[in-house]
Amino acid sequence: MGLMLACELALADVSVVVLERLTEVDTKIKAGAINFPSAEAFQRRGMLPALGAAQRDAFERFGAFLRQRQAAGATGVRQPPRFAGHFAGIMLRGDLLDESDPDFEGLGPASEVGLVPQEALERLLGARAAELGVELRRGVTLTGFDADEDGVRVHTSHGSLRTGWLAGCDGGRSTVRRLAGFPFPGTDPEITGHQALVELTGADALGAGWNWTKTGTYAHGPMPGRILTVEFDGPPADREAPVTAEELQTALRKVSGVADVTVDKVLSATRFTDHARQVPDYRSGRVLLAGDAAHVHSPFGGQGLNLGLGDAMNLGWKLAATVRGWAPEGLLDTYTAERHPLGAWVLEWTRAQVALMRPESHARALRGVIAELTGTTAATTFFAKKISGVGQRYDLPGDHPLTGRSAPDLELADGTRLADHLHGGQGLLLDLAGDAGVRGRAAGYEDRIRVLPSRCPGRPELAALLVRPDGCTAWAADSPGGPGTPDELDAALRRWFGSPATAAV
Repeated sequence: MGLMLACELALADVSVVVLERLTEVDTKIKAGAINFPSAEAFQRRGMLPALGAAQRDAFERFGAFLRQRQAAGATGVRQPPRFAGHFAGIMLRGDLLDESDPDFEGLGPASEVGLVPQEALERLLGARAAELGVELRRGVTLTGFDADEDGVRVHTSHGSLRTGWLAGCDGGRSTVRRLAGFPFPGTDPEITGHQALVELTGADALGAGWNWTKTGTYAHGPMPGRILTVEFDGPPADREAPVTAEELQTALRKVSGVADVTVDKVLSATRFTDHARQVPDYRSGRVLLAGDAAHVHSPFGGQGLNLGLGDAMNLGWKLAATVRGWAPEGLLDTYTAERHPLGAWVLEWTRAQVALMRPESHARALRGVIAELTGTTAATTFFAKKISGVGQRYDLPGDHPLTGRSAPDLELADGTRLADHLHGGQGLLLDLAGDAGVRGRAAGYEDRIRVLPSRCPGRPELAALLVRPDGCTAWAADSPGGPGTPDELDAALRRWFGSPATAAV
């Protein structure tokens, strides 16, 4: 999250320093995929080709797992139906998805990218940050800070520095959150989970994919040596202790019932729980939180990484506008107003999955009902929309159905797409009706908004769009007679981009 936020700030010519406790990229196995809003964010910054390459690598490892299982003589090994996500380990079949649903309209190339591991993302963002001139200080630990009305003095293991703002993107056990005194209400953990890449003996006896037993839940694959276990007998005694082969083997044997499966070597491993907590406000004066520092939950459904990336995209341009002095009153407060509801939803979404995975009769019965439902087009489409994030929307003023939603990736008459015109991190006023009056209303915003006259043959009803730097539609207008008036455009310009430079002069 820190690197994503740093890149957004650097795009706006804001000087930023990233402090990273680790000396190298973390290679522990973590999130394995991104959702549509995350892929879309990378596309809007020109990084979609790099994501595609990372996904091809992941698909090659998936293919290797299937070939490994087949070579070992495992039965029932076949290429699964097109994957559309999972809920509590219940797979959603892509062939049941209703792709005519309006929320899937106009998604563009970003919809083809999803299987990108967290480690690959960090390497891509690290390279991007370096290109933008971000200063990354590795091996540096934050030890304290003193905040006042004018800025923050940050104390580290390598000295102190003065900064205007401090953004805590330091994970679920955030030092910034603790030292700043943010409340962190929520629910306590009831599970111990492990995820690991290991070398196994006796793996042929394990079921591929997600499996439920009388003692817990486990998953095997889709990469060679990847295992996940969930035990429902309380949280781990020591979250900080290294994860050993013996610990993983004990957990795997317990939940799988396979007594002779052996963990010969640990390549990468993490331990997790299902505590679910969220700060009420993501800002306290000059200190802000993003990602797991602001909200923690179990990893089920793969929402954590994506939620953090969304936080960074939402906060980045607003903080940059504040630093550069053109932010309208209250702009930074909209960060919490827009992102907190999404975080609260994710906490509930993951709590529901934990309840469904419990190894007791009532949960098993309910899981059977949900599994039967997900065999239908309607339920698969519902769950897939939630998991993929295609239906996310902020509550913004305006009656147009696009307002508050991610801007559709329109294919324009010149062959470019809308996302191609957001690479620089500015806003975009797209005139699709040749209306000089609409374009003229952006006078004085040249340093914040790119004005683009064009045509969109595929959406003839659209007359104009105002898109924020994070890709959210701030205002939209249809052809004469539809929603979206010039006065509403003026209000949206001032609400999100402040006063025009000419008016300030």
